[in-house]
Amino acid sequence: MELVEQIWIGSGLYQITLGQAIMLGVCLLLLYLGIVRKFEPLLLVTIGFGGLLSNIPGVEIATGDGLLHLSYVIGIETGVFPLVIFMGVGAMTDFGPLLANPRTLFLGAAAQFGIFATLLGALGLTQLGVMDFTLKEAAAIGIIGGADGPTAIYVAGQLAPDLLGAIAVAAYSYMALVPLIQPPIMKLLTTEEERKIEMVQLREVSKTERVIFPLMLLLLVALLLPSAAPLLGMLCFGNLMRECGVVDRLSDTTQNALINIVTIFLGLAVGSKLGAEQFLVSSTLGILLLGMVAFAIGTASGVLMGKLMNKVSKQPINPLIGAAGVSAVPMAARVANKVGQEANPHNILLMHAMGPNVAGVIGSAVAAGIMIMFAS
Repeated sequence: MELVEQIWIGSGLYQITLGQAIMLGVCLLLLYLGIVRKFEPLLLVTIGFGGLLSNIPGVEIATGDGLLHLSYVIGIETGVFPLVIFMGVGAMTDFGPLLANPRTLFLGAAAQFGIFATLLGALGLTQLGVMDFTLKEAAAIGIIGGADGPTAIYVAGQLAPDLLGAIAVAAYSYMALVPLIQPPIMKLLTTEEERKIEMVQLREVSKTERVIFPLMLLLLVALLLPSAAPLLGMLCFGNLMRECGVVDRLSDTTQNALINIVTIFLGLAVGSKLGAEQFLVSSTLGILLLGMVAFAIGTASGVLMGKLMNKVSKQPINPLIGAAGVSAVPMAARVANKVGQEANPHNILLMHAMGPNVAGVIGSAVAAGIMIMFAS
């Protein structure tokens, strides 16, 4: 009997707390969304599984010298994982649509308004006593509005590491839910006639333009805003490898093997921060709500800027492509294309929406640099 009692006392079932049980359910929900609903599976599956490991009593893989904790220290605290992923994103991204129609840069910039509006909102709620966030925490929460997971993780790791788990889950959850969240906002702010607008075909972009652009972008932004250089620099380096045509092996590795390996460990490391003692706190609900507000404002701002540009532009602009400025590449562009085709089956907006989509990635990196510079 003593042996049985000893085994029982040493089991996870005996040691588990209510908070751990709740978080196990949350992590199983993330796995369901990733596997069954196919919402951002590359990260929700790894984050969810890492969260399971971090909430099973007696499992030390997420603490001390455990693999997940070491992955967090090496990859998240140092900012290495988000930066490597940004390099991979740059290698996979075609800047051609943005170069062919530079005006879409304004749409990407407008969609970042959600970031700064949420920053001010979080600080305002703190002043009113509704929530309790510092300037650094409010800045890290606001970046969720960019719908850019690596950027959100990078900023949270720099400014508010204690909130990393909640911010990462919010950022990737809203990225995954783009097809559900954005269409109602897009339809509410546009008329049927606006959604039917067909845009002229984009011009061909030369290889010279493609090679020069990442170099000019890096130098221009980094010299003006050095704090944005790490994220933007890795994005530009990845894109330069893609476009220069002389390092195809490096580009292929960056687009496939490297980014896949880092994604695995990034997801598991983030999942290690979903422990009940870190996640089940009052601030988590505030983060999730403010993140949703940031994302909604960013979507609305992009659409409204699209409407304004259509009014003043000689060439027609479908306001729907403004929603792609939130930078969830390429999902937001696909959603804009889908909503446009629902109104006009002959309307192909995908490549046009990729312009603001890419601009949104650049905009979120610049916004991250601004947040880090002023909040640090």
